[in-house]
Amino acid sequence: MSRTRRITGLGVYFVFLSLPIHAATCDGLTSLKLPNTSITAAQNVAAGTFLPPGAAPNPVLLPIYKSLPAFCRVQGVMQPSTDSHIEFEVWLPATGWNGKYMGAGNGGFAGSISYASAAGSNVPGLANALLAGYATSSTDTGHRGGGTDARWALGHPEKIVDYGYRAIHETAEASKAIIRAFYGDGPRHSYFSSCSNGGREALMEAQRFPADYDGIIAGAPANNFTHVLAAFTVDIQTTEAEAASYIPAAKLPAIESAVLEACDALDGLKDGLIDDPRKCHFDPATLLCRGAESEKCLTQPQVDALEKVYRGARTSMGTQIYPGFSPGGETGVGGWAGWITGIGPGKGAQYAFATQGGAYLIFQDPAWNYRNFRLDRDTGIADKTMGQRLNAVDPDLKAYRNQGGKLILFHGWSDAALAPASSIEYYQSVVAKMGRKDAEGFTRLYMVPGMQHCGGGPGPDVFGGPITEALEHWVEQGSAPDRMVATKYKTNDPASGAVRTRPLCPYPEVARYRGSGSIDDAASFVCRAP
Repeated sequence: MSRTRRITGLGVYFVFLSLPIHAATCDGLTSLKLPNTSITAAQNVAAGTFLPPGAAPNPVLLPIYKSLPAFCRVQGVMQPSTDSHIEFEVWLPATGWNGKYMGAGNGGFAGSISYASAAGSNVPGLANALLAGYATSSTDTGHRGGGTDARWALGHPEKIVDYGYRAIHETAEASKAIIRAFYGDGPRHSYFSSCSNGGREALMEAQRFPADYDGIIAGAPANNFTHVLAAFTVDIQTTEAEAASYIPAAKLPAIESAVLEACDALDGLKDGLIDDPRKCHFDPATLLCRGAESEKCLTQPQVDALEKVYRGARTSMGTQIYPGFSPGGETGVGGWAGWITGIGPGKGAQYAFATQGGAYLIFQDPAWNYRNFRLDRDTGIADKTMGQRLNAVDPDLKAYRNQGGKLILFHGWSDAALAPASSIEYYQSVVAKMGRKDAEGFTRLYMVPGMQHCGGGPGPDVFGGPITEALEHWVEQGSAPDRMVATKYKTNDPASGAVRTRPLCPYPEVARYRGSGSIDDAASFVCRAP
C-alpha cells in the first residue's frame, strides 16, 4: 500500500474517532463533516413511497420500490480532486437494520445511481439491499450519462480515475462514517456485490483498498478493461468492417442449434446446456451454405467471422489478448443479438462500448475510428495510458487475505458480453501467485452453465440469495462455501415458480448427474472434479 493511501486511511480513521457516538437524526446528517464531502440532503422516506428521480420507473421495478420499508435517504457529493464531482446516496433502514453495510456497483460506463435490480437478480441495487436489512450505498462514479456513453471522459483524467477506482472507495469510506453517525455505531461487516463493470469495481476494491469490504462478490468482471475494449473492437472489425462478414440475428438460432447438436450431450445429458464449452470443438464450417444462402446456413465470410469471434482477439504472433466467446447461448435476450452482432450493423452493445470507449476514454480522440485500430500496436498504448487507472488484474491479494477478506467470483458460460474464460484466467492467476491452498482459503470461482451476462439464458441463472448467504457465512462464521443452488424460473419473476435447479460447484469442480432422479432437480447432481 502506498504512503498516500496510508495517510488517507489514517485521516479517515481520525474522522471516525471524531464522529458522535450517539445516534443522529436523519435530517441532522446534513451537518455531518466529512473530508471532501458535502451532504446535500438527508430525509426520512415513508414506507412504500420512494420513486427514483427523473423518468418514470421501470414497471418491472415498481413493485420493489412500493415494498420498501421506511428509511433515511442521504445524498451527497464528494470532490477528492479539483475535477471530481462524485454523487452518491446512502440508504439507512429506519428500523430492523441488520448491522451490516452493502455497497452496490455499476454496469457499463456507469453514470447513475444503482437504485434497484429486478426481482431474482444476482446483482443488488439500493432497494434490494435495503429490503434485505442492510445499510447500503451507490455512486454515479463521478459523472452523469448513459451506460454506453463515454463522452464525459474526454479531457478529464481525474474523472477517469474516479470511474476507474476512486469513487467506489470514497463512497465506502463516506458511507461507513454516515452509518456510524446515524446509528451510533459502524457496521459489523461490510460487503460489496456487483457484476460486469461492477465486477471490475469489486476486484479493484480487493486489490487496492483491502480494508473497505470484508466480503466481495465479483460477477463476470470486466477487470482487464483495456483488453476488453480491444477485443470488442476486433470483433466489430471482424463482423462489420466488410458487409459480407456480418452475421444477421436471424441466423443465430441455426448457429446455436448446431452448437447444441455437436456438444450438448458431452456431459452425458441432453438438456440444452453445455456444462464446459471448452470441451466443445464445434466447427462453424458445418454451417457453410451448400446452395442458396438462407437463415439456416452461413456464407464463407460469415463462417470465417464466427471462427474468429470464438477464437478471441490474438496478435499477429498468436498471443491471446482476450479470450474468445464460448459456443452456446447465441440466442435470447442476453445473447449475441444484444451484444456481438446486434440486431443490425452498428447496433450491438460491443459496437457502442468499443466506439465510445475507444474515442473518448482510451485514445482521447473524438475522430478515432474503429477501422483504424491495430491490435498489435494499440493494445500496448491503451495499457500504458489507461491500464493503471482501469484494469483490475493484480493477482496479489495478500493484503485482502490478511484483512480476513473473502472473495467470490462467478461467470456464466453463455455470457455474450464478457468472455467467460477471462474469469478463469484471473482466478488461475491468483492461484499461481498465492498458491492453491492459500488462494482457496479466501476465494472461490463459480462457472454457471447456460447463464448469459450476469443472469438470463437457458440455464438456471438465479442465485443472488444463496451466493450472498454463502459469503456471509464464510466471513462471519468461517464456513467456506461449497456448492450453491441456482434456479431457473418460468419467467423473470420468482413468483412464477421454478422449472429447474442445478448446483453451482466451486471451480474446477463441475456438476455431474448421479444417474437417477429428475435432471431438473439439483438434488440429482453431485460436484466432482472434471
